[in-house]
Amino acid sequence: MVKVDTHQTGNTSLRALDAANFLLADIRDGMGPYLAIYLLSTLHWNAQNIGIAMSVMGIATVIAQTPAGALVDRTRRKRLFSILASLLIALAALLTILWPRYGVIMGGQVIMGVAAAWFAPAVAALTLGLVGPRGFDGRVGRNETFNHAGNVFAALLAGLIGYYLKTEGIFVLLAVMSLLSSISIWRIREADIDHERARGCGPTDKQAKPGEKNAGIWAILKNRSILFFALACVLFHFANAAMLPLLGQRLAKGINAGASSAYMSACIIVAQLVMIPISHLTGRLAPKGRKRLLLIAFAVLPIRGFLYTLTNDPVLLIAIQILDGVGAGIFGVLAILIVADLTAGSGLFNTTQGAIATAVGLGASLSNAFAGAVLQRTSYNTAFLTLAAIAIVALGVLWFFVPETSPEAR
Repeated sequence: MVKVDTHQTGNTSLRALDAANFLLADIRDGMGPYLAIYLLSTLHWNAQNIGIAMSVMGIATVIAQTPAGALVDRTRRKRLFSILASLLIALAALLTILWPRYGVIMGGQVIMGVAAAWFAPAVAALTLGLVGPRGFDGRVGRNETFNHAGNVFAALLAGLIGYYLKTEGIFVLLAVMSLLSSISIWRIREADIDHERARGCGPTDKQAKPGEKNAGIWAILKNRSILFFALACVLFHFANAAMLPLLGQRLAKGINAGASSAYMSACIIVAQLVMIPISHLTGRLAPKGRKRLLLIAFAVLPIRGFLYTLTNDPVLLIAIQILDGVGAGIFGVLAILIVADLTAGSGLFNTTQGAIATAVGLGASLSNAFAGAVLQRTSYNTAFLTLAAIAIVALGVLWFFVPETSPEAR
C-alpha cells in the first residue's frame, strides 16, 4: 500500500512566505550595484578597488554557501537562522554609511556575504517543506515572482532616495527591509514545515544514518550531470555578475551620485518588471522541460553583452536590460528545480544546492574582480565583449553536457 503525504499547510504560512520573498529581494544581493555607485561617486574609489569590494561579498558567500546548505538540511531552526541572517545584513548596511572606511566596508561585505549564503537554500527548503514536491514547480515560480516584484519596489524607492536625498539612504532602506523580512519569516508557522520533506526526502523516507549520508554526498560528487550543471552555472555567473555594475559605472561617468542612482534604479526596474511574468511562466512550463527553457536564459547573455558595446545612449542601454530580465527570470526558477530533480530522494537537496550555489558564487565574485581589472587596463567595450565570450562558453557546456532533468519531459 502506497503511503500518501497528508501534510497540510495553512494560508498564513504561505502568505508569510510570499511576504518574505518580496522583502528579501535586494537583501540577498546587498544592493551591490548601488554599492558600486556609492564607492565611485561618493567615496571616489578607483575601478579596481570597487571591483575588489564587490568581490569580497561574493567570496564570503562562496566560503559559507556549502556549510549553509548542509546546516539547512540538518537543522529544524530554519526560521531562527533566517532572522539572524537578516539582522546581520541590516547591521552591515548601516556600518557601511556610518563608518565609511576601507576596512569597515570590506568587513561589512564579508558579513553580508556570510548572511546572504543562508537565504537561497533556506527559502528553497522552507518552500519544499511547506508545499511538497508536487507543488514545488509552481511555488518556486511564485517565489521568484514575488522576489522580482520586491526588487522593483526596492529599486523605485532606492532611485527616489538616491536622487532626492542621498545615496547613503539606500543602505538605510536595505536595513529596514531586512528588519521587515525578519517579521515575515517569523510568521511562517513551525507546525506547517515538514523538515524531512524540506531536505528532499519523500514522505516515507527515513532519516539517513551518518554513513549513508556520506555515501549520498559521494554519489552526488560523482554525478556527471550535477558537475556539468555546476560548471555551466559558474561560467554563466562569471559572465553575468559584473555586467550590471559595469553598466552602472558607465552610466555614472560625468554625472552626480543622485542621477547615477536613478539610472541604476531604471536598469533594475526594467529587468525586474520583465522577470515577474517570466518567472511565473517558467514555473508553469517547467514540468514539460527544463533544458530548453534554460538554454534561452543562457543564449540571451552574450547578446546582451554585445549590445552594450553598440551605443552610449542611456535610454538604449537601460532598454537592453530587458534581456537581463529574461535570462535571470528563467535561471532563478530552473536552477532550484534542476537541483531538486538531481537529488530527489537523497535527503541532500539543500546540501547540493549549497554546493552549486558555492560554484555560482565563485563565478560571480571572480567576475567583478576580473571585470574591474580588465576595465582598469582597457575599456568598457572590451570588458563587455570579454564577458560575452565567456557566456558563449557557458551556453556550450549547457547544450552539450547537461541533460534534461524533468521527470515528465524524460
